[in-house]
Amino acid sequence: MSRVSRYYDVKRDQDDHRYLEVSVAGFSLLHIPLLNKSTGFSTEERKLLGLQGLVPPHQSSLEEQKERTYRRYLMQSSNLDKHVYLRSLQDRNEVLFYAVLEDHLEEMLPILYTPTVGEAVQAFSDLYRYPRGLTVSTADIETLEESLDNLPLDDVRMIVATDSSAILGLGDQGFGGMAISIGKLSLYTAAGGVGPDKTLPVELDVGTDRQDLLDDPLYLGKHHRRLSGAEYDEFLDRFVEGVQARYPKAIIQWEDFAKGAAFRVLERYRRVLPSFNDDIQGTGAMALAGLISAARLKGETLQEQVFVVVGAGAGGIGVAGAIRQGLRRAGLSEADAAARVYVVDRQGLLIQGQSELEAHQLSFARRAEDLDGWHVQGAAPTLLETVQNARATALLGLSGVCGLFNQAVIEAMSHNSQRPIIFPLSNPTANCEALPEEIVRWAGPGTIMASGSPFADVPHRTPEGVDACVPVGQGNNVFIFPGLGFGAIISRAREITDSMVMEAAQTLADHTDISAGRVYPNIQELREVSIQIAVRVARVAIAEGVAAERRVRGMTEAELMAFVRRRYWVPKYLPYRRAPTLLTS
Repeated sequence: MSRVSRYYDVKRDQDDHRYLEVSVAGFSLLHIPLLNKSTGFSTEERKLLGLQGLVPPHQSSLEEQKERTYRRYLMQSSNLDKHVYLRSLQDRNEVLFYAVLEDHLEEMLPILYTPTVGEAVQAFSDLYRYPRGLTVSTADIETLEESLDNLPLDDVRMIVATDSSAILGLGDQGFGGMAISIGKLSLYTAAGGVGPDKTLPVELDVGTDRQDLLDDPLYLGKHHRRLSGAEYDEFLDRFVEGVQARYPKAIIQWEDFAKGAAFRVLERYRRVLPSFNDDIQGTGAMALAGLISAARLKGETLQEQVFVVVGAGAGGIGVAGAIRQGLRRAGLSEADAAARVYVVDRQGLLIQGQSELEAHQLSFARRAEDLDGWHVQGAAPTLLETVQNARATALLGLSGVCGLFNQAVIEAMSHNSQRPIIFPLSNPTANCEALPEEIVRWAGPGTIMASGSPFADVPHRTPEGVDACVPVGQGNNVFIFPGLGFGAIISRAREITDSMVMEAAQTLADHTDISAGRVYPNIQELREVSIQIAVRVARVAIAEGVAAERRVRGMTEAELMAFVRRRYWVPKYLPYRRAPTLLTS
């Protein structure tokens, strides 16, 4: 069995208690984030590992360290400052970082990830402090094996890789996309229980088409235009081959690829090594789960709804595809499922024969005869005309266009249904299609809402004069990808199948308590939801014959649940023992 890292290994004593056998000591140990306990080292560990005089004399408990850290966190003046503070903590003492995050997950999630991570991406070169993860650029793709060998981690199971071509709603961010890979993997650990030494953030630096970045002497990425065509494909082929050789048990999550590349990369590699695209599949599963819960809130079924999805990029087409799959699972035929989903992009409703259609959009384009009897003014129905003529009951925004859901569109939704479902899901907050308070004002308090970024519930007064609130669910992929990834890791899935993704969506819906009018769980429930998703995803992997982990194949539900919980990483300091031989460098 391979070691976890060249610097340490995780072992168990005669009583089955875990400890770390470390191969470094002194100053070097203090500069490895997963080994540094800072003031938490015991007197015995300080003597054993040559730390006397290098840390303050008082031994702090983890609780004391958390209190000191959180006090300092509250002193930061802006959300970006808080993000930088937490990331600096992660690069200094990783166990403490996750312990603090665990205690304050709901508060810190929008700081570490959306929407604040968007600011961190844009300022990445200016904020850069400490190396983390793997950079693969056009300068070193030919020596990728050497780069991979330089990594101290020997048992990576989850990789998040981005080419930064379509970060959130911000577009091409060049090398700054590394912040997304780091942030996403932080949530795999905090929410999904994947050990931080099993994760690897990757920036695929294939260049940037942003002239302002190319002209900036302080920009940290390669100063050339993006690769495309055969050169781009060859670059990714080399990367995948290198990962397979160095980390044969690893799963790759493809993150924030531009829409054309996103679908092509997913299909090119999903059966070469276990991989998925969170923007396509994770977003689709998250949205589908919310829609299932929303239909239950209405006292209706998913298949009774008519859906308009706005945005035909990776997220929009991913959501539209997931809705179709969900409708088929609910019993509709393929044709009937397709008939209930409309996709609108910049040019209006997707219609067969439009010259702008891309390959991933073709199956969602409507036939001309589908629009018989519609009242439209132009060549293609606008968003408003689509909502009106299709009599949509559910409207989902993945356009990245602020304010796109205007008063006319929202009021049209309220005419179609007493309880319209409206999900403006674009991130960050500045790209949200409509603000929740606007939706309530135009469509009424019966609207069922979820947004991509966190918003406060919307206060209103009932006809009886009672103060109340309209809940705003947070449609965040974090409800899907940590559990999906952990389930795939637990089962050692050879492929992330569509059924595994759909099971993640159904599990999220099953574990959403709609009694308070919400379509997603509270963030405090995230860890337990992720565990439930992991178990059911692993079960599907077993049933479909893609689970390479033999130990899980014959397990009962209780045994599989125990197996998952036992492997769920929690942030606590383990005792250290010194390896027989220490590394000299």
